[in-house]
Amino acid sequence: MATQQKLTMRVIFCEGDIRKMTMTPGPNTVDDLINWFKKSAEPDYNFTLQYEDPEFNNALCNLTDISDLPEKPTIRIIPVLDLIPVPQSEISSEVSSQADTEILSTSSLEGRKEWPEVFDIPKFPVDVEYRLRQGNLLHLRDGTYLKVTKDMKHDILEKLAETIYGYKAYPTKEEFEVVAKALVAEHPCLKEQGSSSGCQGWINSLKFKMGNYRTKIRQLGRPDVTVNGGKCGKNNGDGEPSRKNIKKPRKGEINYLPEFPEGMDVARLEAVREAMVNEMQKKNPNDSLIKKNMDITFALRREEVVKHEPDISLMVQRWPALFTESQVCESVL
Repeated sequence: MATQQKLTMRVIFCEGDIRKMTMTPGPNTVDDLINWFKKSAEPDYNFTLQYEDPEFNNALCNLTDISDLPEKPTIRIIPVLDLIPVPQSEISSEVSSQADTEILSTSSLEGRKEWPEVFDIPKFPVDVEYRLRQGNLLHLRDGTYLKVTKDMKHDILEKLAETIYGYKAYPTKEEFEVVAKALVAEHPCLKEQGSSSGCQGWINSLKFKMGNYRTKIRQLGRPDVTVNGGKCGKNNGDGEPSRKNIKKPRKGEINYLPEFPEGMDVARLEAVREAMVNEMQKKNPNDSLIKKNMDITFALRREEVVKHEPDISLMVQRWPALFTESQVCESVL
């Protein structure tokens, strides 16, 4: 296509942002066109251009030569990721990481944090972030709301569930509301018309997604959710009702059902417990050894308390050190 006085184009920024644009005068090179888009549309990301080629039934082709453009072309803006090289020393620690929408590995789930005063919305997959950014711009300009596709909603909910689980496996109704309100505050294009809060649908979706996420985590053997497995359902008609006697942390309780220490199993922890019982029978027990072994056996002790709910008399018999002044003070403080 020879240089012309003006170039009228149909420009696709994303599914919800398709514009008719005119460049006067027309571009001489592809770089001229890219620079014009940067000044006119002001995208905050790098991009390349594709166009619909009439020679191939309007299939998309990369734009490498401005003369390839037909008259009144359709051009698609393609975001480009800027990749930063990662030092080799850091790669080994990331080998086991999974994609954004996959379940976290067991090792990465060991840390549990307190519920934050302000819930920060995490970053979503790149394509979702791009569509949200464009949707927020349109909402700011026109007051329109983004039509969320099924795949996009799945990615958003999956990432939110993963983030929520980093704090707790069983959020309260109020905490679901906090997350949903934070989501639509961060991305106003996701607000729901006709909803008084603007996010009731997101609240309901988060509840269902969190239940599905716990099911996936339970398959990994996480104690804080496997403890509630085996309830009545399609695969277990004789179990307890699904909502009966749900075991979950009390308010402010972080280490509810932690994993066993690395390299330890029930048999080894039981041996440590028995050694403590013998130590406590001495006239002057070794306090530092008792403290060390109480820390090591914490996960075993929590499992007994949560799963079996033993009587106090049995706890005194099995864990006499737990009722010493130093351990009581440590538990309270």
